[in-house]
Amino acid sequence: WFRSHTAKEIRWGGAKNDPSDRDDSRRMHPRLSFKAFLEVVKMKSLAWTDSEMDAIHSLQLILRGTVDGVVKPTGKASLDEQIGDLKLDGLAELQAVTSEMVRLMETATVPILAVDGNGLVNGWNQKAAELTGLRVDDAIGRHILTLVEESSVSVVQRMLYLALQGKEEKEVRFEVKTHGPKRDDGPVILVVNACASRDLHDDVVGVCFVAQDMTVHKLVMDKFTRVEGDYKAIIHNPNPLIPPIFGADEFGWCCEWNAAMTKLTGWHKEEVLDKMLLGEVFDSRNASCLLKNKDAFVSLCAVINSALAGKETEKAPFGFFDRSGKYTECLLSVNRRQNEDGLITGVFCFIHIPSHELQQALQVQQASEQASLKRLKAFSYMRRAINNPLSGMLYSRKALKNTDLNEEQMRQIHVSDNCHHQLNKILADLDQDSIMEKSSCLDLEMAEFVLQDVVVAAVSQVLIACEGKGIRVSCNLPERFMKKLIYGDGVRLQQILSDFLSISVKFSPVGGSIEISAKATKNSIGENLHLIDLDLRIKHHGLGVPAELMAQMFEEDDMQQSEEGLGLLVSRNLLRLMNGDVRHLREAGMSIFILTAELACGPTAMEH
Repeated sequence: WFRSHTAKEIRWGGAKNDPSDRDDSRRMHPRLSFKAFLEVVKMKSLAWTDSEMDAIHSLQLILRGTVDGVVKPTGKASLDEQIGDLKLDGLAELQAVTSEMVRLMETATVPILAVDGNGLVNGWNQKAAELTGLRVDDAIGRHILTLVEESSVSVVQRMLYLALQGKEEKEVRFEVKTHGPKRDDGPVILVVNACASRDLHDDVVGVCFVAQDMTVHKLVMDKFTRVEGDYKAIIHNPNPLIPPIFGADEFGWCCEWNAAMTKLTGWHKEEVLDKMLLGEVFDSRNASCLLKNKDAFVSLCAVINSALAGKETEKAPFGFFDRSGKYTECLLSVNRRQNEDGLITGVFCFIHIPSHELQQALQVQQASEQASLKRLKAFSYMRRAINNPLSGMLYSRKALKNTDLNEEQMRQIHVSDNCHHQLNKILADLDQDSIMEKSSCLDLEMAEFVLQDVVVAAVSQVLIACEGKGIRVSCNLPERFMKKLIYGDGVRLQQILSDFLSISVKFSPVGGSIEISAKATKNSIGENLHLIDLDLRIKHHGLGVPAELMAQMFEEDDMQQSEEGLGLLVSRNLLRLMNGDVRHLREAGMSIFILTAELACGPTAMEH
């Protein structure tokens, strides 16, 4: 158990032994205290290596053979017999030692190889065969230089030459070729100690190499070197995509300061490394990077100490003065550093500063938002401004109603009132942020209305455009149903019908015609209430509405949406709120809009 360096660190403080004392488990006498001391040694001593255990085992076997072979001479035996017996005992002892040494070499857990004075291999244990893929029978008799890589020939040649001269080298590294199934794994890297083999006359007759396989260690070190190189190449790269980074160890000393941090602060890496991050590098006074006040320093201390305690911080507000006195505002993210055992060994701090391009983009976005806000204010003013003349028109119509008007004049006044209601509803929609979405806050009102009034008011809104193109408008509607009271949002239905009529007029040829037809189906849901499935069709001649415009009616997120497309989209969303929808059919020289909606009526509305 005892190792040289461990024995110096552990002291036994037991009492002196008294021969008259007997073992007593009730008190700690020297033997019991020494047993406890041995347990402490076991716990604190380092584990023996495989090569040391092989050496200890070999010594045990040698000593055992020596003790068993000792013969005590008798006085009666003659001197010649005693000499002969000693020679036989010595040969037996030598044979036992040789056998044990060979067995030890063959079963060792480290590669062992030996060569004679000419460099020919005469020893090649199983571990060497396992690592290289070269069997023992194939290795024996080959020159050692043919088994090593070309890059290692000179090293092995020099080591062999010195060993044959009696100069044994330690920890020499060279590479051995691999064979058979191990060929694709690459060379085996060995670190060896050379031991000269001597005969009875103390002449060197060969060399034994006790090696340690360093292949895995070399691969790990190469990988670590590559990772370390990649880490340095990334962290210290002056590329603007790499953020400013600084770090500290677990004791608070600054251990990282990349090129981006130097550019940002004006302080070079050599000037801040091995200084206290909090107090010497960053502080509210007498520091490389000054903070604005004591509160800022306390906040930075809290963020870094939280990370050292295991709680990371993302994008905390942070600001400091650089070397020239310029104040920089940024965001700070602090992450903990951990070793392979998961223990926290420090912190990494990342500074987030908007790039020049991002700052420009943010300025453009801010200007765009301000322009949008101005437009919204302008819309709000226009809505209020439009209400003034509308109020005047409403007053004029009310005044006309009090005069002697015939039936036709009263009907036109009524149409004007319906159009006024529609305009008020549209102006109220300007307050909605997302009127084009089907999930928007467009509301429906349940009120009594006459479907004929809705159709007449909607048609009146396109008659001027029809007169300009010479388009004839005809209505094929069931008169008995059109004049009855039904329940629903007549103003919204009027808005929908006028939008589709306007699109139909726009894409109808000069001298064409537009036909409006309707069909209603009653579904009873009680004794006093019926649901009406309304089917309105707008048929017009010509090539019809372009496919691109029709696609806009179904795409809510189209950034290139036209005014007509937006009108169709809003109308379709309103129809869907009425449990309906819109379809568009194309026939030879004709296009048809089919509008469906769900309305309500009393029991007498459909009977007539």
